[in-house]
Amino acid sequence: MRTLADWLELQQQVHPRSIDLGLARVGRVARALEVDRPQVPTFIVGGTNGKGSTVAMLESMLRAAGLTTGAFTSPHLVRYNERIRVNAVEAGDAELVAAFEAIDHARGATTLTYFEFNALAALYVFRQREVGALVLEVGLGGRLDATNLVDADVAVLCSIGADHHEWLGPTLEDIGREKAGIFRRGRPAVLGTPAMPASVFSEIDRIGAAAHIARRDFDWEQGDRWAWRSARRALPELPRPALAGDMQFANAATAIAALDASTVTVSREAIARGLEQVRLPGRFQIVPGDPEWILDVAHNAPAAAELARNLAAREARGRTFAVAGFLDDKDVAAIGRALHDEVDAWVFATLPPPRGLDAADVARRIGPGTPLLASCGSVEEACARAREAANPDDRIVVFGSFHTVGPALQWLRLY
Repeated sequence: MRTLADWLELQQQVHPRSIDLGLARVGRVARALEVDRPQVPTFIVGGTNGKGSTVAMLESMLRAAGLTTGAFTSPHLVRYNERIRVNAVEAGDAELVAAFEAIDHARGATTLTYFEFNALAALYVFRQREVGALVLEVGLGGRLDATNLVDADVAVLCSIGADHHEWLGPTLEDIGREKAGIFRRGRPAVLGTPAMPASVFSEIDRIGAAAHIARRDFDWEQGDRWAWRSARRALPELPRPALAGDMQFANAATAIAALDASTVTVSREAIARGLEQVRLPGRFQIVPGDPEWILDVAHNAPAAAELARNLAAREARGRTFAVAGFLDDKDVAAIGRALHDEVDAWVFATLPPPRGLDAADVARRIGPGTPLLASCGSVEEACARAREAANPDDRIVVFGSFHTVGPALQWLRLY
């Protein structure tokens, strides 16, 4: 009998391409498994940045309202099991193995990618556990992403930024069009910002979705006690989201708007509890100490710009060291420019193949004039080098990829 590790290794080999966007194959298997039409309220969350935080807040508020939740996210920081949660608890190895066995039996001669196995396993586990609401995070794009095999009751688009050009197209208009593919006729399409490419609004009109647009159909005033409002309801005196960083107000407001647009009744008290109780490692995660550590999965230029704003807003006693590692499809130079004014010294880490960049390649790509402290063969080595160089009043920021933050969390013994 295969173990979870055996199944994950096999899934890397079953399909000839690691990424193969399209719904025909995965949809066929989903129908055979009878997981393609969930009978419970379903939210799908897409976009370039902010997806994971929005999913976590939706999950937390739905749980606070008394619903059993199923949440699917990707990638994972340390353990594959993180991707599939029931009531915020990771799926166990045994139920993942059972899901993979069922998928393998149902697929016949159909080949599936690693991510397609993952999405189907989530839907299978959620059906077996009879959850009361689903929250699904889009993996890549939207229109052709495996999660889009489900007709969600509410679709959320958090933001659009430059990323994954090789799969989604060269321009923001192309990317917006692909990501807007999660919308459905007559169903809510929640936009977390009005600053979307024109293609997103064109797709909403073409599909016939019901737009709920930030700052137009819902609004908020942020602060330690903040307020949210739409035409349907007003929520004064909300607690600050437990996730750090000012952008979390927009993510929280977007999550509340998704609930507001749905058929699920969630009280103000449940929303408040959900905001207070939400947890999500690696999103401007602050680890107090001497030096202070900050961990963030910012992995593209828009996310790096937001990280820079959060760093600027948090007063630094001393210097700021950056431990950074990237995948080979990232615009390292743009990320470096976004953080140029906030980082005093860089330590680059080599990430593992096939997609990880060597630290020396990162140093070349980030451009001249970058204050380089060291290039290291691993994230663990880079963390140790930064810790060795830092004084007690300095801070160390670890970012660039889930493959950077995950090992750093383990090195810090936080996971």
